[in-house]
Amino acid sequence: MMVVSFIFVTLQLKIILTPTMNTKTILLALTMLLTTSQAQAADDYKQSPEYLALRDSVYHAFNDGDSVHFFTAVKNLEDYLLKKNDLHAYYTQRCNEIVFNLNQQNIYEAYVLGRNLSMELREKKLDKEMYMAYNMLGHLNLHCGNKAAARRNFQYVISEMEKYGYYESMPPIYMNLVNVELDDDPEEAARLLDKALEIAQKYSPERVFDIETRKALTYFSSGDIGKFLESYKAYRKGVEEGKSSVHGRSMEVYYLACMGKTDEAIALAKSELGEESKALITKIYEMSGRWKEAYEALREETTTNDSINNVVLINSMAGVREQLTIHTIEQQTNRNRMIALSVGLILLGLLAAAMSYIVFARRRYMRQLKRAYDHALESDKTKSAFIRNVTHEVRTPLNIISGFAQVISDPNMVTGPEERAHIAEMMQKNTQLITSLVDEMLELSLNENAPEAVAKDDVVEVNDLLRDILQENEYKVNKAVKLQFESDLSDDISLQTNEGMLKRVINLLLDNANKYTKKGSITLKASANDEQIILTVEDTGPGIPADAAKHIFERFFKVDAFREGLGLGLPLCRTIINRLGGTVDLDNSYQQGARFVVKINR
Repeated sequence: MMVVSFIFVTLQLKIILTPTMNTKTILLALTMLLTTSQAQAADDYKQSPEYLALRDSVYHAFNDGDSVHFFTAVKNLEDYLLKKNDLHAYYTQRCNEIVFNLNQQNIYEAYVLGRNLSMELREKKLDKEMYMAYNMLGHLNLHCGNKAAARRNFQYVISEMEKYGYYESMPPIYMNLVNVELDDDPEEAARLLDKALEIAQKYSPERVFDIETRKALTYFSSGDIGKFLESYKAYRKGVEEGKSSVHGRSMEVYYLACMGKTDEAIALAKSELGEESKALITKIYEMSGRWKEAYEALREETTTNDSINNVVLINSMAGVREQLTIHTIEQQTNRNRMIALSVGLILLGLLAAAMSYIVFARRRYMRQLKRAYDHALESDKTKSAFIRNVTHEVRTPLNIISGFAQVISDPNMVTGPEERAHIAEMMQKNTQLITSLVDEMLELSLNENAPEAVAKDDVVEVNDLLRDILQENEYKVNKAVKLQFESDLSDDISLQTNEGMLKRVINLLLDNANKYTKKGSITLKASANDEQIILTVEDTGPGIPADAAKHIFERFFKVDAFREGLGLGLPLCRTIINRLGGTVDLDNSYQQGARFVVKINR
């Protein structure tokens, strides 16, 4: 009997165990299963100089992120494995290509390779290797933020590996699950990391150094600098012994940060880690107390994470899911057919009942697929509508700014002072409009994700605050609109609150009233009862239809689709006032326009 032997070399991008990390910034882990096949390859080819040279070439190119040499090296290794008739190792290298592309942000290329792999495995009926396609689908799902689907994919892969005895390859899959649990359940992620190390020590000791190196990064993230420095010494000793880890670049960056060499750490991260450096840079700036730079780094990281690559990936993954679904249905159909034939040999009467059950189960399953498909289409339509709305709202003022810029840059264009003043005014107005759109989205996101508790250290005199707000808004209102203030409060009545957030709420309500009021008046009122200060903003505009009233505090809802804005003002207003411990509601009894009532506990 042939002795089955698997050699695994783990190539994993850095993962830092911290509960605050955005899932989308976590790069994928790759397992290079440089192994023999259980049924097809000779057991000793993996000791040959030719194989070892090919393996090491792929290994180092991946660790260095060297796309120029990696694809050549992996193709050479694939050709070699095909000659050895080791299909298991060959298809593993196909998986390596997919994940390398994902790590390089080549999303569409990774999708195409994943689709081709799943189709080929299904068409050749290589059921024992089909788990590789599910593993790739798990990476794709995790990359675009679908954690639930990624978790199911990786758990299925582990069960298939146990079924076919692929114990040596389990640690990387557990590391994939670490990626899934990292943000939401750091304790579970730590447990999975220990499980990966335990299995590696038993079945694939050559993987231990990389996992321990990765674990060292968690000490830094948790603030245990002492343990990190001890682990760094062990890491350097391993490097001197000829060992390699894909986390090595991150270790060096963190070590510089621990030594207080912040600028050197940032420079190394940018030069060596590329796009994946953004989360590291934010963390290092935080550690050194350079909060302004940390904020800028976080903004850059967030912008990158929201790039169009994720949209492309989400749309493209339908092909991979379709192929895997077909494979699953075919497997189920084959099992049902075998059961039906076996039962038919025993008793023909049971055949009809079995076939009826199969037909019923299949129809129910197809109905479930149809419902899931319809839900996916509806979600896609909602997302597309939002993107179109944002694109329109931003593109219109940009076109205006661009047009006027061309006018003033034309050397042959003669403009007078009044015309130039008008151009400057329009460009400034549209620039402010774009800025306010972006600020509203960022402010809504920050307030929704911030802790509920907010500092209320300001003691403000209510009447004076409201008069100041009205004075600031006088130049904004239309000429035919009168801005009024009415108060039942004495001037000495004060309120302990967060002055900036309260002013923001009132300004949002006044902006909303001004947007819809072309003539008449906008009135800011103040009153109180035993428990609350009551602030009211009412206008003489067209009002809000009854069928729209229940939706006005929903994000992106607009009573008039042709009005400027994204429909975020009122949702932001409610979010802020809730954080202040108050409420804001529409008064449906008011018929002369619209009236919003803010109540804050005294």
